[in-house]
Amino acid sequence: MKFLFSSLFVIAVLPLHAAGDLSKPIEALRAVQKEGLGNEAAAKAWQEIVKEDAANLPEVLKGMNGANPLAENWLRAAVGVIADEALRGKKLPVEALVAFLKDTKNSPGARVVVFDLIHRADAKLAEDLTPTLLEDPSSDLRRHPVAKLIEAGNAALEKMDKDAAVVAFGKGLGGARDEDQIKELAKKLRELGQKVDLPKHFGFLMSWNLIAAFSNADRSGFDTVYPPEKELKFDASYEGKVKPAKWAEFTSTDEYGKIDFNKPFGMEKSVVGYAATDFFSTEDRAAEIRIGCKNGWKVWLNGELLFARDEYHRGAKLDQYKLPCQLKKGKNTLLVKCCQNEQTEQWTTEWEFQLRVCDATGTAILAAK
Repeated sequence: MKFLFSSLFVIAVLPLHAAGDLSKPIEALRAVQKEGLGNEAAAKAWQEIVKEDAANLPEVLKGMNGANPLAENWLRAAVGVIADEALRGKKLPVEALVAFLKDTKNSPGARVVVFDLIHRADAKLAEDLTPTLLEDPSSDLRRHPVAKLIEAGNAALEKMDKDAAVVAFGKGLGGARDEDQIKELAKKLRELGQKVDLPKHFGFLMSWNLIAAFSNADRSGFDTVYPPEKELKFDASYEGKVKPAKWAEFTSTDEYGKIDFNKPFGMEKSVVGYAATDFFSTEDRAAEIRIGCKNGWKVWLNGELLFARDEYHRGAKLDQYKLPCQLKKGKNTLLVKCCQNEQTEQWTTEWEFQLRVCDATGTAILAAK
């Protein structure tokens, strides 16, 4: 009997994985779900992972690829513990981390973590790597080289070298994807007499045909299939919430491409509007439709629903939602449904969206015409 209990004890403390194989504990962390599902197994797996040698960091980091946000947090925390211990002994596998950083197939979140680790281990190496990140798919990693170019431009201005400042700021704007840096760079370039076309820089679609206002009473309009979802006839008139709904041409003058339904149709509430436009592509290619909107919305490309969001007034920002898509050569028709709810507070008056076409790095794809 003693032998049986002893055997059971040994089995209970055996790790989930064989030496050098982290696949099972990593999978346990990746299996974590909302409401604590998988937490118990994850906690045991996490304790095993953090005891591993720093040479296994790339494998743990790869576990972040495609992980859900909860699992990513578990893995990021494990990486932090392993890295802290390795840095104390100066045993961080810097060469392997650089290789991980350079492989853009790895998730942006994991690569941001890796860059920070490289910086902690070797600040000079991180400095040398920074310029190579200007065209990186991760906007977070682009911030570093853009910030350096802003510094270079400011230093040139202190030396009264306007030409060098223009070059630095212009290069920074070309790589910038975050709104705060773009605003700063645009301002500096304009102060130096340079023309800055932000809609073109971003790839915002500025000219649309708009129609409103259909009913969104009791927020039922989001799922109601109104005529524009069946046909696009810009000379047609349909039954609206209060009066006939008709199409109107609209071109935005907003630098960030806001398409404001309030301008042609007035400050309506509990209503639905549609916006349609054509985008002409020079080739068949992968792309992203990026939209910012604080209303309920749906987006179709060439009749195919890309995504929908039935939420209201939770804030809007640049590139709030990224919708991977496939453009075809020639005409591509975009349709946006934008729903306004019944709230009347001042901060609920916006009935608008901004939409741009770009590649996976956030670089604008400009229409052929």
